[in-house]
Amino acid sequence: QTTSSALKGAIQLGITHTVGSLSTKPERDVLMQDFYVVESIFFPSEGSNLTPAHHYNDFRFKTYAPVAFRYFRELFGIRPDDYLYSLCNEPLIELSNSGASGSLFYVSSDDEFIIKTVQHKEAEFLQKLLPGYYMNLNQNPRTLLPKFYGLYCVQAGGKNIRIVVMNNLLPRSVKMHLKYDLKGSTYKRRASQKEREKVFPTYKDLDFMQDIPDGLFLDSDMYNALCKTLQRDCLVLQSFKIMDYSLLVAIHNIDLAQREHAMADGTSQTDMRRPAAQKALYSTAMESIQGEARRGGTIETDDQMGGIPARNAKGERLLLYIGIIDVLQSYRFVKKLEHSWKALVHDGDTVSVHRPSFYAERFQRFMCNTAFKKI
Repeated sequence: QTTSSALKGAIQLGITHTVGSLSTKPERDVLMQDFYVVESIFFPSEGSNLTPAHHYNDFRFKTYAPVAFRYFRELFGIRPDDYLYSLCNEPLIELSNSGASGSLFYVSSDDEFIIKTVQHKEAEFLQKLLPGYYMNLNQNPRTLLPKFYGLYCVQAGGKNIRIVVMNNLLPRSVKMHLKYDLKGSTYKRRASQKEREKVFPTYKDLDFMQDIPDGLFLDSDMYNALCKTLQRDCLVLQSFKIMDYSLLVAIHNIDLAQREHAMADGTSQTDMRRPAAQKALYSTAMESIQGEARRGGTIETDDQMGGIPARNAKGERLLLYIGIIDVLQSYRFVKKLEHSWKALVHDGDTVSVHRPSFYAERFQRFMCNTAFKKI
């Protein structure tokens, strides 16, 4: 229950310090032990010779695997000063809709980064994943998997608040008309009444099949790139025995947006300047599957704002913003229990909790047969 503003302040002080102290360490290859390092620094409110004075209660800030995460940020083209500027220059913005997990979400004021609180188990799991994550990213930075930029912990008043910094999938500058959390499972996969009453509800598989029965249409190159990326990512998740992840799909309807503008317009000219696109390498949905990222490639056209162009059955032009989310719930004993119990009561194959390989196959099949179609 640490007040949000104190938590935001502590996060910014901590990150400023840890990124600053990293800059004095020479660039070098990542070694195995780098994944297990935890650095800790104490921030008394009156300040110390290492830390500034602040208005919050005393706290301790821990940085996990600082050298490894520095490497990941570099791989994604995030310079230390940009990282600091994005996260620490302006106040963080709290997002109202915490996920089903009850996590808090903050977004940096320039829309580049999401900060999410994670449970102890998830943070521990991410640490275990790091060496494998490193291997995969080296081979292939183009991925729809979450891009992890930092793992930290704020200790205050006997509480540990663990946070992870990730790429922001949904730029606030683009209005999303629909949003789905898809797992490829149909059992109980419908948004609750409570969710439906939200300003920007997240719908689920059954809602998708009802709302968009024909699926979303992509041109063949785009469709192939997307399915190939999903296939590779699922293989990675399966190798880590991860499941229960979702594909977050947010849809911006260009034609609808133009009609909305025209209606709102009446007489006054609304500001039609393009919002700034995200800067971090591979941070947009488009780059995640195409990977011509900012290297003078041809794909990034300004009017796409990093979204993947698609159409619906009506032929309306859409931009899709997608990414795989919730990958830190590992397939532990609990899940196995949950599955065998559900399987007794229901038909096991439709249950969302399943063996990682079965889960991955079903997930891909749903995405590439039901959700996305080739024009």
